[in-house]
Amino acid sequence: MPMRLILVVTSLLLVSGLQAQSLRGGGVGDLPTIVRAADNRFISWREHLVDDQATSGVELRGSDGLEMADLDNDGYMDIVSVHESDDVYDGAPEGHIRIAFGTADPDRWINVTLAEGPEAGAAEDVAIGDVNGDGFPDIIAACELSHLIYFQNPGRNIRAAGNWERVRPTSTLNRGSFIRVFLADLDGDGRLEAISPNKGAQDPTKARQEPREISVFRIPANPLDAEGWTEHVLTRVPWPINAEPVDLDGDGDMDIVAGSVAQTRMMWFENRSTAETFDFVQHDIMTGGYSLGSRLEDYVAKPANALGRLAWWENAGNADGSFIRHDISRRERGMFDMFMAQDMDNDGDIDFVGTRGNSGAYDGVFWLEQVRAEYQDTRFIRARASESPEFPAPEDL
Repeated sequence: MPMRLILVVTSLLLVSGLQAQSLRGGGVGDLPTIVRAADNRFISWREHLVDDQATSGVELRGSDGLEMADLDNDGYMDIVSVHESDDVYDGAPEGHIRIAFGTADPDRWINVTLAEGPEAGAAEDVAIGDVNGDGFPDIIAACELSHLIYFQNPGRNIRAAGNWERVRPTSTLNRGSFIRVFLADLDGDGRLEAISPNKGAQDPTKARQEPREISVFRIPANPLDAEGWTEHVLTRVPWPINAEPVDLDGDGDMDIVAGSVAQTRMMWFENRSTAETFDFVQHDIMTGGYSLGSRLEDYVAKPANALGRLAWWENAGNADGSFIRHDISRRERGMFDMFMAQDMDNDGDIDFVGTRGNSGAYDGVFWLEQVRAEYQDTRFIRARASESPEFPAPEDL
């Protein structure tokens, strides 16, 4: 039975440190892998860089959301990523929205900046969908300072960022802090709506102060009409964190799953356009966490601190639905905010594409190659010769 893979970011950090053997037992990623696939080969993970300061020359910081789609219909998946472009919450309207255009070689990417500065102010999340119905995927981003911004795929000369017409819908301007954004057809009319929560302020210490909106935005036939985007507020809660469309009750339409950090609760909004039955499908789960250490310095954290851990989870095949955790890496600096499963090298197994933030010059976009071999390698094969230090797992200290 083939294994189902789930990548987990427990308190983050993806390091590539060959210098990290100083701690007792070595770091998690430096240990030999003991996990075997169904074909009895050993599984380890190799990091590949897609877009960061070293590869592109752009000072990317605070890398957050990403999505993948074939934007130019050339048969290769492209990566859209967003970067807050800060190390502290200073309120400066900076940010980057980037596209990494794929090629036949998964280690060769053509990176361009779609937007930067105030129009991408603290860009936090991104969604992709054919909003205007012309057959080319469009892009919408959520910016924590302080709007949604829509980019219309030109269909031709796509890699020239200036060809992407864009608009900041009037109803989203100066609204505080849009934290997530999704696209889905909620009413079954064949057109996409935008769903987005607004946490109120980029600085999380200020986000709890008053209830803020979780909203659906109906997009006009001409999405570039800034005045035509109309807002429908689903609810107001302190520090909303999510608003993800998913068919939770299996009735064929998209419901919305949302959450409030300040209230530590989840909620779902049933789309009542059809049936009322409530029935679950089992889903694989991807989670992320933040390192509580320094964003800019190494060798200041203690091994027992909340540091970055990457792990994949093996479906044990038991009736109780249990999973077995296999640790990959645990590093001092980093924030792994988003992962997408994708066979990047077309070898038939699952790889992962992700973003890393809160780790200075190590921030950016990367992918993890699942490596299967007859011999034991280390669990984690790093892309950089020098990196933030690798630590043992807390239970090994």
